[in-house]
Amino acid sequence: MKYHKIVLAGGNGYLATVLAKYYKNFAEEIILLSRKPAPADGNIKTLIWDGETEGEWGTALNGADMLINLCGKNVNCRYTEKNKREIIRSRVMPTTLLGKVIGKLATPPKLWINLASATIYRHAEDHAQDEATGEIGYGFSIDVCTQWEQCFFDADTPNTRKVALRHGIALGRSDSVFPRLLNLVKLGTGGKQGDGEQYIAWIHEHDTARITEFLLEHTELDGVINCAAPEAVKNKDLMRIIRKAYGIPFGLPAPQWLLEIGAKVIGTETELILKSRWVTPKRLLDAGFVFQFPKAEHAVHDILSLRV
Repeated sequence: MKYHKIVLAGGNGYLATVLAKYYKNFAEEIILLSRKPAPADGNIKTLIWDGETEGEWGTALNGADMLINLCGKNVNCRYTEKNKREIIRSRVMPTTLLGKVIGKLATPPKLWINLASATIYRHAEDHAQDEATGEIGYGFSIDVCTQWEQCFFDADTPNTRKVALRHGIALGRSDSVFPRLLNLVKLGTGGKQGDGEQYIAWIHEHDTARITEFLLEHTELDGVINCAAPEAVKNKDLMRIIRKAYGIPFGLPAPQWLLEIGAKVIGTETELILKSRWVTPKRLLDAGFVFQFPKAEHAVHDILSLRV
């Protein structure tokens, strides 16, 4: 075993499942902090927490090699005032709480990775946004990201290295956006969405896990890190790649007016589809990280080859 203890806050979510599986053979102990109880699975055990109050779970952070905070309400919803408050609260409160608890520990986690979002950057179709020169956007989603990162970096944890991982859209085999895109392809509606020119900052789920380990090993890295594949892909090209890989030659496009209607029907926002997120992981590349899935074609073929 390479590591003593890995702690995943928000342990019942999609990425937590991916990370727990990845570290199962690398860590003596994996602790999931979750609102839902779950039986132990070998070296993986779940502790109950509500993300709002201190409790016995806090002692589990003592001596941890790494804490990864994955908490946050899914943004795939309508931006009502109620949902807006909950989206912000579900990110800021757990992050603030973790910082408070870490500050009291005798042996705090060596590394604290806080999930952040690549959507913090502006709508970009002209050039990629990196950590140093990327321009912050405007609007509700960006306000969420800004508050989220601010409370993270404001936490007084001098003995814990901190990384805000600005994550792109994860592509994986279950509970990610990929099965939804594949369903559109299967139904013959897997064409471009809007004008299809918007970029997607994406990353294969396995590379996300590998990046967290890379950050754990590279102690010189802290602050903001973009977590997205080095080659962003346009919406029209990603849909074409999925259609070709699945063997369906044609997909009906969805113009913006139709997306607006559909978003209202299913309770989401078109921003999630139409915003152009062109993000580059400059700091990771400069530090020598090698992506296993640098191209969307590679990721799609891998996911489809092992789908169940």
